[in-house]
Amino acid sequence: MGGFTRILHSGKPDDLMDEMPTFVVDPLPLRMDKGYIVLNRPWAFVQWLEKATIEEDYVLMAEPDHIFVHPLPNLAHGSYPSAFHFTYIRPSAHEKLIRRFYPEEKGPLTNIDPIGNSPVIILKSQLEKIAPTWMNVSLMMKNDPETDKSFGWILEMYGYAVASALHGVQHILRREFMIQVSSM
Repeated sequence: MGGFTRILHSGKPDDLMDEMPTFVVDPLPLRMDKGYIVLNRPWAFVQWLEKATIEEDYVLMAEPDHIFVHPLPNLAHGSYPSAFHFTYIRPSAHEKLIRRFYPEEKGPLTNIDPIGNSPVIILKSQLEKIAPTWMNVSLMMKNDPETDKSFGWILEMYGYAVASALHGVQHILRREFMIQVSSM
């Protein structure tokens, strides 16, 4: 495992640049996020993967509010990334909506892992394939009023889960990856 890099999607440096290695990327074009700033996350990863020099084979995607209390080993296993199992990500409970983005010919809804994009440890090569699809699926979900209303603040998490399944990527589900104090 290498060092940490903060991906800043404001488009401009900030006061924390000297505190942690930071890669600045552009936000989505004006109003494309429709007030849901989290849609900048997949776009930020697309830009980072295209423009940065990344020497590591694996990428850990984590949130700024994740606190590591022990050294984190690489929990992925070869081409099987690892991810936290979110009990409130339930694709089968939203079959009608999910099928708009994950057609039946792609397979059963059980191919969609109950995950978000964070925390996830994944091969860089897999993330390079998933990230543009994650961005596009998340934007399509946001632009679909019924899906947007149903998924709310976890829409982008569903976007990542669906994008991963569209690429045939299955994650090792790890409940011990983090502690979650509440669930939906």
